[in-house]
Amino acid sequence: MLARERLLAPLWPAPGSVRRPSTSTIARAVELTAAAAAMGLLVMAAALPNDSDTRATATNPPVSTAQHPGRESDFGAYLGAPYHYPSDFHYVKPGNSDLTIKKIDWFTLPFENPLYYGVRIQRWFSGRFGTMLDFTHSKVHAPFDDQQFDMEGTFDGKPVPPKGRVGDYFKKLEWTHGHNMLTLNGLMRLPSLGIFSPYFGAGAGLSFPHSEIYPKNAPSRTYEYQYTGPVAQALFGIELRLKTGSVFIEYKFTSADYWGPLTGRDGTWFPIDMWRQFSRWWSGEPTKDGWAGAKLTSHQVIGGFLTRFVPKPATP
Repeated sequence: MLARERLLAPLWPAPGSVRRPSTSTIARAVELTAAAAAMGLLVMAAALPNDSDTRATATNPPVSTAQHPGRESDFGAYLGAPYHYPSDFHYVKPGNSDLTIKKIDWFTLPFENPLYYGVRIQRWFSGRFGTMLDFTHSKVHAPFDDQQFDMEGTFDGKPVPPKGRVGDYFKKLEWTHGHNMLTLNGLMRLPSLGIFSPYFGAGAGLSFPHSEIYPKNAPSRTYEYQYTGPVAQALFGIELRLKTGSVFIEYKFTSADYWGPLTGRDGTWFPIDMWRQFSRWWSGEPTKDGWAGAKLTSHQVIGGFLTRFVPKPATP
């Protein structure tokens, strides 16, 4: 095996050995309404000091004020709500199971513990262009009620019926301590409308979900943080710029391709789980209970607050 193929084999099965989760199709239009909880922070504006009046020169690029965005660094946090498109879930245990559950209606409970939340760091190099490191902690549940889905393949060595419930084959199937996405994004501001500053951006990154998957034919659950594949996102939002910060609302579109090992173990905390996954990958150790994954495509509406850090203007 080539060196590169050997390195990738423990993370992803070799091409053609198993089928990857099929991509979901848009099944219905989305109507999503979310509460922007951070809007209550507007009351802080009255107590904040005024921005200094700085002017741009050839050696002193523009810095930010409430009405005139420029060079600045921002730190922010947000809450929100996602909608996940239905998608196929695929479970493979070599020599035992090769099951596909079609178009699962994933759902989320964003305002129940653990909450949907996110944090970000932004750096604007000018009034127009910037970059952002964004972490989103979303959630994904599979329904365990009487809802039936189309199925194909085998489970525990036996063919599955054309339709069935998720609960017929799994005790748990969710990523609820994190459908976690870390992305690096490019940003661009549109022309401001007074204290309202619209912007858009796009980026890519990595998925680090906390998987809780427990097939009924497995002796134990997989309950740990994992690296499962790439993620991409696009976003559009608008800031209401206050004196030393901003309230913002934003729409995000994300797509994450999950494909992770089922280790049959309870993890501890993120760094240790990542190290153990890397060690198994490096050594070529086979997974205990197979592989599982899905393509998670989501609409997300968020609202939050940014604190602004403006560099001091150069002395004339």
